[in-house]
Amino acid sequence: MTVVGAPRFAAAEGRAGEGRAGEGGAGEAGAGEAGAGEAGAGEGGFDGGPLPDVAAISAQRDEYLESLQRLKADFDNYRKRVARLQEEQSARAEANLVTKLLPVIDNLDLAWSHLGPRDGEGQGEGGAVSEEARAIAQARGQLLDVLVREGLERVDTVGVPFDPTVHDAVAHADPDDERPGAFDAQTGSQVRGEGDETAGGPSLHTISVDGVLRAGYLWRGQVLRPAMVRVRG
Repeated sequence: MTVVGAPRFAAAEGRAGEGRAGEGGAGEAGAGEAGAGEAGAGEGGFDGGPLPDVAAISAQRDEYLESLQRLKADFDNYRKRVARLQEEQSARAEANLVTKLLPVIDNLDLAWSHLGPRDGEGQGEGGAVSEEARAIAQARGQLLDVLVREGLERVDTVGVPFDPTVHDAVAHADPDDERPGAFDAQTGSQVRGEGDETAGGPSLHTISVDGVLRAGYLWRGQVLRPAMVRVRG
């Protein structure tokens, strides 16, 4: 029996086999190229260039550290300066407030001098001091006590040597006049200082405070207002 299509079929199979063989060869070639590429990549991980300059990096590090230290020092100085300014502003505000309160104390002193006892009069139970005068004395005393605890000093001593830093001389006493001294609003009596002749104070040739017309005040060692005084000597 004769098969007519056999030669054609055999020829077709031959061509297909050749095609498969060609494709296989091409694939192996591509795989080889890929392997070569990977090998090249592995060798190119470090290109063999120069190492980084360690000295330059260290210098840059030291420069950054020095800049940071200067910045920290500047900030510390700024913080101290701000704190000092705040303290000074607070001290000035306190001194200004106390200065504004001095006229109030002056008015209380003046009211007590009018309503309080005169020279030689007592404050006993006989009623020499009115209730209004007692109230004024109490209010004045409380106000002075609070301010004194905070740093207020009253300058109203008679008989001490004249000090131009805390005294303002507005009058000169006649040497023949009797030495009246200053009036104490708390006790209602005349105040004698260390300069009295009876107290063994300075001689008549020394300029001393003979009387206080208006009290002066110090606030934490600083003069708020000098005392208005009459001098002798």
